[in-house]
This record gives sequence, C-alpha cells and structure tokens, in this order.
Amino acid sequence: MTLRTFKKSDLATLSEALHVAEDKTSDFFRFSYDLWKRNQYDVKTVKSLPPDDLSTYALAVLKRGTRKGPASLKSKDRNFYFICLQDHQILEAVQRDEELALLPFLTYIFTHELVHIVRFGSFLQRYEVSGANREREEQIVHEITFDILK
Repeated sequence: MTLRTFKKSDLATLSEALHVAEDKTSDFFRFSYDLWKRNQYDVKTVKSLPPDDLSTYALAVLKRGTRKGPASLKSKDRNFYFICLQDHQILEAVQRDEELALLPFLTYIFTHELVHIVRFGSFLQRYEVSGANREREEQIVHEITFDILK
C-alpha cells in the first residue's frame, strides 16, 4: 500500500508551521534562545521513516534517542527527539474536513509535540509512560497546547 506523502509545496507550509510553533512555545515557557536550543529535535516525514515508525492512527510519533554532547559537559549523552510526522494521517484529516487547513493543523501538531519535548526535558514528565498515565499526559499537553495557541 502506498501512503500519501507531503508534496514539495507542502514542505514550505511545514517549515512555516514549525517556525510558528517554536516561537509560540518558547514565548509561552519564557525560554531564552539558548535555553530553547537545549531542546534538541528534528522533524521527519514519512519518506524518511522506517516502516516501524509508521502509524495507522497518530498524526505524529515522538521518538527519543541520544546524541553525544560537548566533551566539556559532565553528562556527554543528551536526549534528542524526532518528531515523526505521519503525512498520510495528516493529509487524510485535511482532506476529510474542508474547514481544516494544513498550516494551522501542522502548527497545532508541532506545538503539541514541542510541549511534550519541553515537559520531558524539564523532568515534568517521564518519556516512558503508559495506560492511564499516558492518557493523562496527552490531556495535559492538549490543554497547554490550546493555551499556547489561543
């Protein structure tokens, strides 16, 4: 089965949405530029995802890895996150709802994932969580995302 993926023209919208989400999220948490850059992450689309990272229900999947930090730091390994966009799910939702535009939808998705990254990086929430705790975390993140974007 071939999955729908973002077109080249969608990538400019994706970049704009990420920029808006970064600005609004860093403003909300009152992060300086240097503090914000400690939250290391990258964005991947379906074209660059291995099959195991594809989802049949999520709009984005947040994956955690580690990267080597500067030798001057005591803790050399740093968490690094991948926001794995599920192009097919996002494009299907936009197509299904004529009132849903790609830019604001991607802005919401990115903001939501960035809030998770901030919460993990600030030790407000553990990355490994399941069941009712995961549902509660999603509700908290949704509420914060709503506050950021209102």
